[in-house]
Amino acid sequence: MRKRVIGFTKEVRMMHRWLASLLALTMALPAVAQAPADSLAVTVKALDTKLFDAYNHCDLQTLGALVADDLEFYHDKTGLAVGKGPFLKSTQAYICGKVTRTLVASSLEVYPLDTYGAVEIGVHQFHHVGESPTDPPGEAKFVMLWQKKGNGWKLTRVISYDHASLAK
Repeated sequence: MRKRVIGFTKEVRMMHRWLASLLALTMALPAVAQAPADSLAVTVKALDTKLFDAYNHCDLQTLGALVADDLEFYHDKTGLAVGKGPFLKSTQAYICGKVTRTLVASSLEVYPLDTYGAVEIGVHQFHHVGESPTDPPGEAKFVMLWQKKGNGWKLTRVISYDHASLAK
């Protein structure tokens, strides 16, 4: 009886090369397919930055230009607020000069919503103005829907939830 030497036959080596090529091709495809999504993520991140720069600096004119007239804002502590007017009034009364918001950049997720726009998901932190930089911020999760009309974007829905203070 002849002993069989364990090793790679020519067919096995060819199969490995074929699988490696297939894997390389498969890994390259998402990079090509992601290009529009990456562009969308850049757009939505820029919108987020503009929105919260206005929020942090009490620029109600810019803030108002970025939100839809029929904005729906769902907040786990205060419930539902509907409309641009109540949103701006609440921001002026409770946010301006009192609170700033920072996006946790590593948490940002952006997904396209076909024929509508995009959904933005992430975590943000809130700092009370005048507190020591060592005081822990508050943190919450959020979901925001951005609607694209023509070349413009409007924030139409916000869900801000799981608000908590970060422990030291």
